[in-house]
Amino acid sequence: MPLIRINAKGSEPRLHRGTQPLYRRLAEVNSEATRDEPVIVMIHGYKYRPGMPDHCPHLHIMAMHPRDRPWHSPSWPRHLGFGTGHANEGLGIAFGWDARGPLWSARRRAIEAGRALAQLLNDLRRQGPDRPVHVLAHSMGTEIALQALYHLPANAIQRIVSLTGASYRETAQAALETAAGQTTEFFNITSRENDTFDFLFERLVAPPVPGDRAIGLGLKAPNAVTLQLDCAETLGNLHHLGAPLGSPERRICHWSTYTRAGTLRFYNDLMRNPARWPLQRVQQAVPDAPPRRWSRLVAPPAIAMPLLAPQKAS
Repeated sequence: MPLIRINAKGSEPRLHRGTQPLYRRLAEVNSEATRDEPVIVMIHGYKYRPGMPDHCPHLHIMAMHPRDRPWHSPSWPRHLGFGTGHANEGLGIAFGWDARGPLWSARRRAIEAGRALAQLLNDLRRQGPDRPVHVLAHSMGTEIALQALYHLPANAIQRIVSLTGASYRETAQAALETAAGQTTEFFNITSRENDTFDFLFERLVAPPVPGDRAIGLGLKAPNAVTLQLDCAETLGNLHHLGAPLGSPERRICHWSTYTRAGTLRFYNDLMRNPARWPLQRVQQAVPDAPPRRWSRLVAPPAIAMPLLAPQKAS
């Protein structure tokens, strides 16, 4: 099954390249699919712009073979099971949007792009109503997934996996109370490595209600779970459940939730094998008191102690 590249043009979805109408391309891929093959939508975050060579997500994180720009990124599609040649890999949708410019203007375009995503998913639903749909979104891409819930019916999205999402708690909780939101399971993947970016988001983007905080500080909803991937107890619990993940290596990083070893494999399993990872099981992996904001930034550096020389017999 193919990987389709689609961009939001305002509130409308359009194919990234080519002149074929989008609905016709969707009809082609749906005619080849079985009812249980998943649809996985991948949404990038801030600073990308489709068609801009040095910033095009379809040449970088959402490419099968990403170019360095200049830093290297793992291929989201390949790590999420596309391009394997297997008959049941499903449909991958690389969803691009204009995420450049001031943060507040990018957020405004993210809200528009949420309507474009909803239109795309509604079209897919009409053509293949029984196919499970999942969304993987990084940074402000999470805002797009949340905004789409306002324009979708119940059961339109099975799972949203948000990676260091740039969104407010009130925004997320309100979206999860919509008809589509109540039937969506929301995996809020965070890390204290992202605290600086959450802090800047809270200073540059007005909150929906005074005093609101970014979802990196956690989200309370019956159909949501917050997994803090720099928390040693969380990592240990996930390893015990069958998801070994690499340890955090930086004090500040906005991308570690998908560049760290094992992370994309874990998200792929969450979306392709939800029965193996029921939400309640994952919620039980969360400690009662994970590390607080800034705890990683102010923590003393880890110092490797020298090995003691063996004692000589007297």
